Amino acid sequence: MKPLIVLIITFCIAILINKIVNGNYNLALSGRIAMAVMLAFTAIAHFAYTTGMSMMIPSFIPFKTELVYLTGIIEIVAAIGLLLPHYRIITGWLLILFFILILPANIYAAMYHVDFQQASLNGKGLTYLWFRVPLQIIFIVWTYLSAVKTSLVETHLSF
Repeated sequence: MKPLIVLIITFCIAILINKIVNGNYNLALSGRIAMAVMLAFTAIAHFAYTTGMSMMIPSFIPFKTELVYLTGIIEIVAAIGLLLPHYRIITGWLLILFFILILPANIYAAMYHVDFQQASLNGKGLTYLWFRVPLQIIFIVWTYLSAVKTSLVETHLSF
């Protein structure tokens, strides 16, 4: 829930700042800024709650701690890539792939009641998926609309 709140609040602030500074709302740029801030926010969790996030990864996957750190770094790099005009399309596509690839970890965590912040097995369980799966879809659509689709239209219009 916290990442969604960060995303929406940052989006609203970015819209207002864009209007004041640039004279327009620039929804795509505001969307990329919001996603970048949200990714930076969630990346912090990878370093603050490493043990709990490691518990979200199935036991047959090795190097859990390293994988948690790696995904945190990926989120930071993606946040930066969304803000760099030459990299936003490829970053958008890779971020969409990333969101798809991390969904199984969220499903696993729900099945085993993982509470990553407490590093315990007292999480919300399968009811969490009723929120998490739609949230993941929102992140994917958000990324597509603000980074990929907008960029494709802008590239097409520049010819």
